[in-house]
Amino acid sequence: MPDYLRAWLPGGTFFFTVNLLQRQGNELLTRHIDVLRRVVRDVKRRHPFVIHGWVVLPEHLHCVIELPPDDVDFALRWRLIKMDFSRAMPLTERRNASHLKRGERGIWQRRYSEHRIRDEADFRAHMDYVPSIR
Repeated sequence: MPDYLRAWLPGGTFFFTVNLLQRQGNELLTRHIDVLRRVVRDVKRRHPFVIHGWVVLPEHLHCVIELPPDDVDFALRWRLIKMDFSRAMPLTERRNASHLKRGERGIWQRRYSEHRIRDEADFRAHMDYVPSIR
């Protein structure tokens, strides 16, 4: 298994891509956008972060978020967003033995990608990317 190095930086700003497990013909995120909005709002209230940009496509999303100055735990936020969204969905997806063993729903890909924003030019480039994919 590859080693994934996460960019833990207190108060960091990050670009994320988060995918659904089923990428083809899946409109779950856009069909249930109100649920996703509610879940993100609830997680944000409990574990604050700033949303600089966010775009939701049918089967994945991209966002630029900033953590509080003393906080590095974006993984907690993604775990809660994915878990709370999954709990709000009816159980209709196929789950393999691995999902069943781990108690997973089989809605989201386990991994996500993050990129730590390094400077103002990097921030602008990622903010320009987010609205360009609508």
